Amino acid sequence: MLTQRRQFLRAAAAGGVAYAFGRTAGTIQAQMSAVGGFPDYKALVCLFLFGGNDSWNMFVPTSTAEFNAYYKARSGGTAASIAIEKSALLSVTQAGQVAGDPTYGFHPSLGGARDLFAAGKLAVVANVGPLVKPTTKAQYTTASTTGHPLPPQLFSHNDQQDQWHSLRAKAVVRSGWAGRIADVMNAQVGGQQLAVNLSLSGQTFFQAGDVVTPFVMGSTGATTFTGFGTTGTALGRRNAVQTVLSSATGSSTNTMYERAQAQVTQRAVQYADRINTALAGSYNFAALPNTGVALSALATQLRTVAKMIAVRSQLSMTRQIFFVSIGGFDLHDNLNSQHPGLLSQIGDGVKSFYSALAEIGMEQSVTLFTQSDFARTLTSNGDGSDHAWGGVQFVAGGAVRGGRVYGQYPLIEIGAAQDVGAGRLIPTTSADQYAATLANWFGVQDADLAKIAPSLANFSQRNLGFMV
Repeated sequence: MLTQRRQFLRAAAAGGVAYAFGRTAGTIQAQMSAVGGFPDYKALVCLFLFGGNDSWNMFVPTSTAEFNAYYKARSGGTAASIAIEKSALLSVTQAGQVAGDPTYGFHPSLGGARDLFAAGKLAVVANVGPLVKPTTKAQYTTASTTGHPLPPQLFSHNDQQDQWHSLRAKAVVRSGWAGRIADVMNAQVGGQQLAVNLSLSGQTFFQAGDVVTPFVMGSTGATTFTGFGTTGTALGRRNAVQTVLSSATGSSTNTMYERAQAQVTQRAVQYADRINTALAGSYNFAALPNTGVALSALATQLRTVAKMIAVRSQLSMTRQIFFVSIGGFDLHDNLNSQHPGLLSQIGDGVKSFYSALAEIGMEQSVTLFTQSDFARTLTSNGDGSDHAWGGVQFVAGGAVRGGRVYGQYPLIEIGAAQDVGAGRLIPTTSADQYAATLANWFGVQDADLAKIAPSLANFSQRNLGFMV
């Protein structure tokens, strides 16, 4: 039995589908019956910044007192400086800003993000991160004796990625919050030809559901099976495999693992056909062209997402959650030399993606948001920064109340109220609040938000207000 299980899991991974047990009989029935339904289309696009983005350099206070604190905390003016010079920052004015309000600027490599912010299409969420309950420095310091709940294994890459993906706190769960959104919407998306959750960047905890199954595709389309074709021997081989899979799926003598493996493989073949057939005739975006411009790896993923949105009607899609990513942010060294290039990919990619959606009139229906393992320490280690906690995230789209900062932007100062050491700042906004705000816009009913964000009840503000 153990051998069968291992073979099944390997086959599931090879088919590009994670958590294959999620496709239960109830799921299949819901997919066939199309109960309920949505009258419109909406998509969420999660842009994950792997490695822990030094987000305190993405969006920097420019008010005199606040900037001076930031500059000192980041060793500005010394050989170990990781601060951005004030003259280099791309200054912005918040919507509704009045005299005396703090002012801010974007990193000089984030011109695209600055432009969207100025146009009211991008919002900044400040000092957000995994939290179980609101936490003060005193509660953090005494948590081991008082029992105040903290996210487990703080400052660890894998653990904090899982916290962002799942919002699980210390609970043992197998689903991510995007997967749980798909679970609660299951009956309403039964007519869709594809899963709600599609990853263009590998298997991810974020999209795994308890009931439904995500699909993993490549950055330019779905991965096809080697040896399959539409003519001759390749077509015969494909038909023969399909016959075997159909027989295995319906067999009462096969084990549950054999039937599940057959279902996963069959689904992978069908999804690859549907996706690649649809993409073959998809829109060629001026903002993210097919030829003539060398796109970054991130922009390539975003172009494919835009193409998938362009063919949504062909695939009967009403709700989709896409996962894209960019890595390289674990910059203990070379922060000043490597971080600008990464941020440039984000700023340019997100702006081009928004422009591509505007070409097909879908900018109001799609919201992109960032997540990352954690932010970085305010202090410099000489050439970089170390693992920390709360940080800055971006949300972009036509339905975003942009040009504003949401949450409490902290004082960037060593020893400040939220600093638990070396400029590791306790979040003042929780990842649960962030996720719940996005989920509510996406169509999750208020009564179901606790299923998506289990710690939401511990916070007085359920919706952060950055979505229309």
